[in-house]
Amino acid sequence: MITNYSEDNLLVTLKAGKLVLDWRKRQQTRASVQFTIQQILDKELPSVYTSDVFQNKCSRVYEHIYECAK
Repeated sequence: MITNYSEDNLLVTLKAGKLVLDWRKRQQTRASVQFTIQQILDKELPSVYTSDVFQNKCSRVYEHIYECAK
């Protein structure tokens, strides 16, 4: 489970330089946001998650951030 600290850490990190103006329009910026999400979740989520579950969680977080940025 991701904690409030993890959520804050992720949000602060993304806002600090990844979620720039029109970040959704550039593939490189979208990839950077995805990579950052994966890095932070890899540190914060329990290691008992399988690779598939981890990727699913990363995808869901990215999709949420992408949709909220509209």
